[in-house]
Amino acid sequence: MNRYITAVGLLLPVLLMSCSSTPPPSRPKIKNVIFMVGDGMGTTQIYAGLTANKGSLNLERIKCIGFSRTNSANNYMTESAAGATAFSIGQKTYNGAIGVDSTGKPQPTILEIARQHGLSTGIVVTTDITDATPATFAAHQKTRDMQAEIAADYVNSGVEVLVGAGREHFDQRKDGRNLLTELSRKGYQVKYTTDDIVQVKQGKLVGLVKEERVAGRGDQLARTTNAALQLLQQNKKGFFLVVEGSKIDDGGHANDLQYVTEEVIDFDKAIKAALDFADKDGETLVVVTADHETGGLTIAEGDLSTGKISGKFSTDDHTGVMVPVFAYGPGAEAFMGIYHNNTIFRKLMQAFNF
Repeated sequence: MNRYITAVGLLLPVLLMSCSSTPPPSRPKIKNVIFMVGDGMGTTQIYAGLTANKGSLNLERIKCIGFSRTNSANNYMTESAAGATAFSIGQKTYNGAIGVDSTGKPQPTILEIARQHGLSTGIVVTTDITDATPATFAAHQKTRDMQAEIAADYVNSGVEVLVGAGREHFDQRKDGRNLLTELSRKGYQVKYTTDDIVQVKQGKLVGLVKEERVAGRGDQLARTTNAALQLLQQNKKGFFLVVEGSKIDDGGHANDLQYVTEEVIDFDKAIKAALDFADKDGETLVVVTADHETGGLTIAEGDLSTGKISGKFSTDDHTGVMVPVFAYGPGAEAFMGIYHNNTIFRKLMQAFNF
């Protein structure tokens, strides 16, 4: 028995170190964080995507895995605004809240805190940039429906890289403001296609593209993620980048399994871009999670050799199940275990040593 205990004691540090791509020092240096959200992506969506991709995902490269409890402050079932605000401000809040606590009071976000410490920041998504998840990191509004106000918040946010859809919220406004003109005056390069976005090699960028499913947009998310990384890494102090695979959620709401798997595989390509960057850089932490699960998906049948898969959905809405948290790079071990979604904020703060 004593020998068994001794062996386990010796093995435990090895098991912990195996989560990271390289063995961490006592306090690993983390200069950059890439925080990635698969909207509506539970464990079943991940395995459905893996099956449809004939048995593999880049996500499998990550060995440190935990689980996030997603309930909001006022509901067992969260939605994207409350779920992402928990990540961004470190507090659970009411459904629909954007960067505000449960009383409606604005709170500093992890992205804003990163900027205060001299880091560069970016947000890259496949939905409207004013939608709930991206907005919670750079805006403060009492409800996610206030997309015109959220767009205006971006003008003064100082975020260096913004990529997503929703151009109409910037230049087709009821108040007559043209926020794209205002952003241009602040030194932003404004682009409208993926090809033009990836040509920007330095400076600040706003990319507003057409919102489409994978068949229409191609490798937009992976390409724009890489473009954001190339811009943000020019800050020697580091960066904080948010990347969302936004439309996994749409597939769940539509109870469309093919839609779900296409979006998971697409998000996984962006994950590859992040992991490859982290491997080369050595001072980058990558965290991949979800705000909630959507659809109550069950896999009924699959074939890993052909990618064939079938399944059923139990709802067209969100569910309350825990969602996975994957962490890669220095400090990844901190994300193991089961914890509430707002705890991720504290873990990110500690990773940056703020």
